[in-house]
Amino acid sequence: MTATAASATAVWGRAEQQDFRSRVRGCLLGGAIGDALGAGIEFDSLEDIRTKYGQDGVTDYVPAYGRRGAVTDDTQMTLFTVDGLIRAQVRRDTGAWHPPTDIHRAHLRWAATQHDWGPDERRAEDGWLAREEWLYARRAPGRACLSGLADDVMGTLDRPKNPDSKGCGAIMRSAPFGLLVGWEPQLVFQLAVECAAQTHGHPTGYLAAGAFSVIVHSLARGDDLDSAVQHALRQLATRPGHQETTDALRQALGAVRQGLPSAARVESLGEGWTAEEALAIAVYCALVAEDIRHGLLLAVNHSGDSDSTGAICGNLLGTLHGETALPPGWLAELEGRSTILEIADDFAMEMTQGPALHGPAASSPGWLARYPRA
Repeated sequence: MTATAASATAVWGRAEQQDFRSRVRGCLLGGAIGDALGAGIEFDSLEDIRTKYGQDGVTDYVPAYGRRGAVTDDTQMTLFTVDGLIRAQVRRDTGAWHPPTDIHRAHLRWAATQHDWGPDERRAEDGWLAREEWLYARRAPGRACLSGLADDVMGTLDRPKNPDSKGCGAIMRSAPFGLLVGWEPQLVFQLAVECAAQTHGHPTGYLAAGAFSVIVHSLARGDDLDSAVQHALRQLATRPGHQETTDALRQALGAVRQGLPSAARVESLGEGWTAEEALAIAVYCALVAEDIRHGLLLAVNHSGDSDSTGAICGNLLGTLHGETALPPGWLAELEGRSTILEIADDFAMEMTQGPALHGPAASSPGWLARYPRA
């Protein structure tokens, strides 16, 4: 082992690495489970959901896109966000350190899956994730994501794409930024908002993504959820245009004190189509959750964007409790589970052992084939 690699191992320690990997797995798998629970009822009203599935609504996966446990563009884009973050770390060795560019390139690779026939059309420099055939299924992608990534021009905070869009298409892919536990919260927030502006240019669209990332970041560092929300509120307070997101989070906190959790209380926070509403619903459901199962079912059984609110809530609860708290039956049927585990473990490996994989003193050709520097 090189000195650089040894120091990386010493900084983390075995127990810390295991806890971090569990939280990364929990975040990504939990988000995918929530996504899959909501996928079959995304466009249904609560009344229709109860008519079809009973007064409790859905209590398990229901068919969506021809199968049980199917995920949507929420999970697809989240995985490409992870891919972009790993590639950013790998490219840092070359001196080309600009993570928003690497995230943009990763999301362009996702956008290609929405019109390419399949992985046969991909180049070696696209890496392994872009060759996963199951990711080429089109699962109701958001218009702002498609239009924002329709060309190679990267949106920025100064010149954002879709400046009037505050849909939840940016926040639903932003949990991985929060897993950068070695970063300071303000840097996590900044990276998330810069990357959100690549498709969603309204301040609420990108600030909600930043707030969500800071909440995940706090949970990944071991904070409780209420403290994590307070960290996010402090970050928001310094940003112009924060009021809608701040008000939505405060409304979620207030709803916790209003009585027993219910679908009606969830719907008092909105429908989840916009970023601040999706964040408020997910945070509320995570705060009142008796366990992951209870929280996720509460997060999807409403008249609104059930898959996105389920995904965001799953990211939060999975990060908070780790992978072992996820319901085994839902894991077993989850589409893409092996891919999600693979990239989760790659991310944890990169964050804890990166210098040994591609540092100046050592490099792994296999790793650089999976995550090319190109």
